[in-house]
This record gives sequence, structure tokens and C-alpha cells, in this order.
Amino acid sequence: MTFTRRDMFGLLALSGAAITTPQIVRAATGGEARVADNGLFTQDWFLETFLDLADDHEEMASKNKNLAIIFEQRGCPYCRELHRVNFAREEIRSYLLEHFGVLQLDLWGSRAVTDFDGEELEERTLAQKWRVIFTPTMVFFPKGPKDVKGKSGVAAEIFRMPGYFKPFHFISMLEYVNDGHYRTENFQRFLQGRFAKLKEKGINPDVW
Repeated sequence: MTFTRRDMFGLLALSGAAITTPQIVRAATGGEARVADNGLFTQDWFLETFLDLADDHEEMASKNKNLAIIFEQRGCPYCRELHRVNFAREEIRSYLLEHFGVLQLDLWGSRAVTDFDGEELEERTLAQKWRVIFTPTMVFFPKGPKDVKGKSGVAAEIFRMPGYFKPFHFISMLEYVNDGHYRTENFQRFLQGRFAKLKEKGINPDVW
């Protein structure tokens, strides 16, 4: 699935995602996300691999999980928000652990990564190849190995989060990908349906 700049801004507007850098709102849970030696916020459940994406995808497929690759960068305030707010929520963290393998890459990093098509690139060059513009950007891939074999990541992806999504939009995105809704409807329509169901129950998605 190829995303244009217009597509990305449409998703950002719909989801309330943030790509600028205003003052950070403190998470309700408090505390700070852990920062790795490279300056990126990190989680102990992120994948640690040799960065051969075809191998990583095959490993996740064997566990019936989707591979998700997240690009972040040092000093990114909304990467911090993703870790301190979204990943701090048990329901989000549990859902990710059950259904996804998450591999973190550095938007400006120099580690060697082998794309699904066999091309070896530095992280920062791979980000350019995949047209990653914002951080955090989370790119999702189908479970079937045949669906990514020989393709570049940008050609194989099924969905991407181009900026920070608030918790409700984030968990909705995970369900949209994992349950295969991306095959039959666009994310805007899926999200609108979830909004409507919550409102029928008297729940405000903005404070979920």
C-alpha cells in the first residue's frame, strides 16, 4: 500500500495525530519512559534482531503475529508521548504483545538493515526509501511471507501510522490491522464505526 503526503495528512487530521512539537502533556500514569544509549525511548518487549526484515517477518509469521516497524528519533516529543501514554496502558501493551512483533529503527541511524527485497541499507537510507517523514511512524506488514517476498517494505506494507495517534485511535489501528479490516474498508470508515458504537454506549472516545 503506497501512501501519498495527502493520504498521510488525512490520517493525521482524522486521528488527532500530532506531528509538530508543542509542550508535552504529562501522562496520567506519570513516570518517564526509559531512554536507550542511542537516545531513543525504548521498551523491553521491542524485538532485538539482526535487522534482516525478511527473517524477522518469517519469525513473526511462525508465531501468527504481524510485524510492525516503528521509526523514531532522538528528542522526538511525540515518540516520548507514545511511550509514556500509549505503551503505558495495559490494554494496549497486552494487545501488542499478543498480536505483533515491534521492531524499532532510528530515523537517522546508521545500522545496516536488509529490506524485504534483499537490499541492505542504513536505517536513515531505508527511511528515505520507505518515504518516512514523521516520527513516530509505525509501518505494518501482512502475516503471509509470500505477501512480502521480493518486495521493498514500502510496497509490502498494509498500513502506516504517520505520526502520533491518541490511545483510542492507536488501539483501533491495531485492531484494524490484526483483524484484517484493511482488506475490506479504509481506516477512516472503520474508525467512524468505532466512534459511533462508543457514543451509543455513552463513552467519549476522546477521553478513552
